Amino acid sequence: MSENTSENNAQNIPDSAADALAANTGDNGRLNGNEAVNLAAEAWKDAASQNIPTFKFADEALEPDTANLRQGPSLNDALLGLLPLVGVWQGEGEAHASDGTQYHFGQQLIVAHDGGEYLTYSSRTWKIDSEGKATGHDVRESGFWRISSKDEIELTYTSSNGIVEIFYGEVFNERAWQLQSASTMVTETGPKNLGPGKRMYGLMPNNNLGWVDERLVDDEMRPYMSAELRRVAG
Repeated sequence: MSENTSENNAQNIPDSAADALAANTGDNGRLNGNEAVNLAAEAWKDAASQNIPTFKFADEALEPDTANLRQGPSLNDALLGLLPLVGVWQGEGEAHASDGTQYHFGQQLIVAHDGGEYLTYSSRTWKIDSEGKATGHDVRESGFWRISSKDEIELTYTSSNGIVEIFYGEVFNERAWQLQSASTMVTETGPKNLGPGKRMYGLMPNNNLGWVDERLVDDEMRPYMSAELRRVAG
């Protein structure tokens, strides 16, 4: 064990996004709306004035999307359990290709709303080299987060590499959300032998957003993608 690893263990500092999410499993407490907004405002002061670009046509009846809870329409009360996710997040992660090789990627994740009973979800990733420089396009995802009347999270998305997937899950606590795929469909040109997955999203001790995607391979769950993202807007 290295000296740095020993020091991290002694101070209970997670080594990765996956470690942080595994450690972020406290009591299943819930916040009310005001508490959640106040905590978010305090945690991300630097991103408070930033938002996604908006353009509204003259005759458009609905409010444009906002990724900043301080701007635009009020978040629908049904989505308070997902409130901390709203924003623009950027960072880096690691993925496992179908041939078993690993590679690093950069990511921009946008979670926004327009006052309706859903969050819009857009993820864009790009491959990066050992120096952090972009080397080409990777996977994009687009979809929606919802919460049912039974407090069950629903995440639906489609990806640029031919995946359509439905996840169900729950609000683990005010800082973590865990999901499991209920339906995974892959197109003819999509990835081969993609098994069902599990995802966990959670705020790490440094208030970055970590997420982990695991997939069933040979009857066991194995890492597929994971990343740590910092809030840049919202």
